[in-house]
Amino acid sequence: MKNKQKLNFSKTTFLIPIIFIVIIWLVYWIEIHFGLNFNKYGVSPKTLKGFRGVFLMHFIHGDALHLFNNSIPLFVLLSSLFYFYRDISYKVLLLGGFSTGFFTWLIADSSYHIGASGIVYLLFSFVFFSGIIKHYYRLIALSLVVIFLYGSMIWYVLPIKEGMSWEGHLSGFVTGFILAVVYRKKGIVKKNYQFKETEFDLLFDENGNFNPPEEIEEELNERDN
Repeated sequence: MKNKQKLNFSKTTFLIPIIFIVIIWLVYWIEIHFGLNFNKYGVSPKTLKGFRGVFLMHFIHGDALHLFNNSIPLFVLLSSLFYFYRDISYKVLLLGGFSTGFFTWLIADSSYHIGASGIVYLLFSFVFFSGIIKHYYRLIALSLVVIFLYGSMIWYVLPIKEGMSWEGHLSGFVTGFILAVVYRKKGIVKKNYQFKETEFDLLFDENGNFNPPEEIEEELNERDN
């Protein structure tokens, strides 16, 4: 499939981002409406019970501001993923989401870790590094847009703000980079131009010396005579 064909819009380009965002808002609404607290279903590092958070942490948020701050970059980055990387989009999202949660479970402190921020950092990292690795001009342009919009996010992979799960951010960022390397030959790939051999090329040998085949040489001699 040609690259141009791969860049056609499909139903999933915006549908999956919208569904994901609706789900996380719905989960938060259920918490508020019924007076519940789902934080205990987040990642609790290095505990068997807390391992369930590897799958659930991305759908749970502490407050409306936390949820809103994740919603916009989620929509932009998920749409970019499903538009430019349609062939591997589900693999990146599902495998990346699990790996982000798992690495958070391994390296984080004892508190509960929640929020879709890990997914945001996963997508940010994957889109940026994949565009650079593939050397495809549209992906490079997308990488520059991403770094322009969300470049300041890089600082939050460090413990610079109390109460923020920098471990989840770091896990998503590293996972995104790994997946960009793993899938560097998948999806849109810049292809080197392949020169086709012409009749003129047949007049020269592999060293570039003029050495036409015998039948062509005889034809040239007849023309000279």
